[in-house]
Amino acid sequence: MPRPYRLGVTLPQIKRTWAEAREAALCFEGLGFDSLWVCDHLYGVPMPQLPILEAWTELSAVAAITDRVELGTLVTPPFFRNPAVLAKQLATLDQISNGRVIAGLGAGWFKAEFDAYGAPFPATAGARLRALEESIQILRGLWTEERTTFAGEHFRVDDCACEPKPVRRIPILVGASGEKIGLGVVARHADIWNNTAVTQPLLGQKVEALKRHCDAAKRDFDEIEVSQQCTVVIAEDEASAREQLAKAGKIYGGHMGAALEEHGIWGTPERVIEGLERHRALGCTGFMIEFFGRDTKVPAQLFAEEVLPAIRPS
Repeated sequence: MPRPYRLGVTLPQIKRTWAEAREAALCFEGLGFDSLWVCDHLYGVPMPQLPILEAWTELSAVAAITDRVELGTLVTPPFFRNPAVLAKQLATLDQISNGRVIAGLGAGWFKAEFDAYGAPFPATAGARLRALEESIQILRGLWTEERTTFAGEHFRVDDCACEPKPVRRIPILVGASGEKIGLGVVARHADIWNNTAVTQPLLGQKVEALKRHCDAAKRDFDEIEVSQQCTVVIAEDEASAREQLAKAGKIYGGHMGAALEEHGIWGTPERVIEGLERHRALGCTGFMIEFFGRDTKVPAQLFAEEVLPAIRPS
């Protein structure tokens, strides 16, 4: 039986107030979305002067005002936080939220913020991915074992305890797209794989690469949920959608705006549904949506009214 759609929405975070984030969180939960997400950056990338709310602090506040939606980051890298301390933070948040945390993890890429905050930043992606794998091992150990001891290349813990434990087995999402090493980490450890927005045009290719890594790791590929980080541009009519699409491409550039017209999810509600189904045909059932607009509650409302009933028939 195919997986059902799981639809997450990013919260206001950069150049936004807590009041805006709070209002959006309550709105998105009320509209029927499944999860809420924030980025884990210490800078308003790429400009350090841009104000940004810290990820897990914001999610802790969101946990206290919501009842149903899951909560996670896209994505938390090694070295911002000691992984044992992160395990304690997430276990506490899972208690606060009554089992709604998803641990969104990645290798990190924006060197300037690591340097500015005095955090180590290994020069190669391979080293950062090895650090990520060590972090995952420490997290899992502390969440499941009475005491954890681990000594790796980058991190160590010694007879460490984490109490209280999470309410549930916290799902681990890994945001990585590198076909040589990154997807190998996904195959060995992830419950959810999130394809980054910049590699959205390569989703099919990445899925096939992940399947090969799963074969090598003797892991059932179907155990891993495939999700896509994406900008969604939705409007009542085609002309308005195209106008917003052009603006989104300019504002987001090559990160969230990569190849939107050719491979993205945009247009009228009918065309957005077609875009979702195109991704689903490649095995993707999870979507981490960045709605385009100054007030993202407006396009989210249209999506909830016109798209959700079509893809989630009662």
